[in-house]
Amino acid sequence: MRSLIAASPQQTRAGLARAFCHAINWIGPDGGIRAMMARLTMLAMHRDGIITLPPPRRAPRRLRKPEPGPETDPPQAPMPEKLDAVRPIRLVRVTGAGPEASRVWNGFVARWHYLGYTPLVGAQMRYAVEDREGRPLAMLGFSAAAWKTAPRDAFIGWSPEVRERNLQRVIDNSRYLIMPWVRIPNLASHILSEARRRLPQDWHDRYKVAPVLMETFVEIPRFTGAVYKASGWIHVGTTLGRGKYDRKNEWAKPRKDIWLCPLRKDWKRTLNR
Repeated sequence: MRSLIAASPQQTRAGLARAFCHAINWIGPDGGIRAMMARLTMLAMHRDGIITLPPPRRAPRRLRKPEPGPETDPPQAPMPEKLDAVRPIRLVRVTGAGPEASRVWNGFVARWHYLGYTPLVGAQMRYAVEDREGRPLAMLGFSAAAWKTAPRDAFIGWSPEVRERNLQRVIDNSRYLIMPWVRIPNLASHILSEARRRLPQDWHDRYKVAPVLMETFVEIPRFTGAVYKASGWIHVGTTLGRGKYDRKNEWAKPRKDIWLCPLRKDWKRTLNR
């Protein structure tokens, strides 16, 4: 990367990312270069002082926060309180379904999720969960896994080299919103079970990668992780509470429990090939 920057000091950051992919043959399963991942990697290296990128040509665009529409209002009629009254539930795929579906998902998350709305970066899959009458029950978001986290990597048995090779087979459950007016026992674990069955094929269809493990990070003490435990997920440790680019041990982030969910029996062997 330093050589590319030195050879083309006037090159844009996007151009450097493309050149970097071609130089190291960083090709995704779909045959395209991993330009977005390269740009994220470059920015991390720049922030860590490993490389010095040329200044951006344009000021970064300000993120426009979604404006929740009336469809995100609580329903006037009371919702059912038993699981049998809403089954079968439907996981409606939002990713790839067009701007309107994305707008509605973003609006619900912006209004009702405790983290608010931030765009999922890179590979992702989003679902709107509906009951049998088409009423919204939940919003789910999945994205690329964390680059590294010691408890997860130790549980898998990863070396840095093997992790880099197989990380694309791990997916992060980065958003999970149950509508605050929905109070149905066992619904949350039921939704996770449905997602576990549905997600691998949808992810493979879109990205040509077969995921074998899901992860999630549960902020403590805000949440207990009981839903994930009830769904068969495995608690493997807790984060240290450091930010992604914390080099000064400032410990400024909330600590989070790390939960993993295998998607098939040979997950560990597959991730250690």
